[in-house]
Amino acid sequence: QVQLVESGGGLVQPGGSLRLSCAASGTIFSIYAMGWYRQAPGKQRELVAAITSAGSTNYLDSVKGRFTISRDNAKKTVHLQMNSLKPEDTADYYCYQARGVTMSNGGYWGQGTQVTVAS
Repeated sequence: QVQLVESGGGLVQPGGSLRLSCAASGTIFSIYAMGWYRQAPGKQRELVAAITSAGSTNYLDSVKGRFTISRDNAKKTVHLQMNSLKPEDTADYYCYQARGVTMSNGGYWGQGTQVTVAS
């Protein structure tokens, strides 16, 4: 059974940084694309960043240049480094494992970690 456990969320001031981590178990991991989604109150869940099994990345336009997704296949972890955080980045962040080498529907979700950007 695939399990994804996020950590690293919290309260940070605007302009600050946070590093989210997602530890996977019960999965081969290295062959699957991974992503970070977020959902703010009253808004739809959106894809923030994704990384394929080959290491190709893509980002939501509003986070380009500020966020970096990375993966460590040996440790079965995926990280999201978030710099220059803005209040509009406030949301619950979810780790996602796709069912294939690129992002696709029907994958697995973590329980989420809350990020609050406020002064």
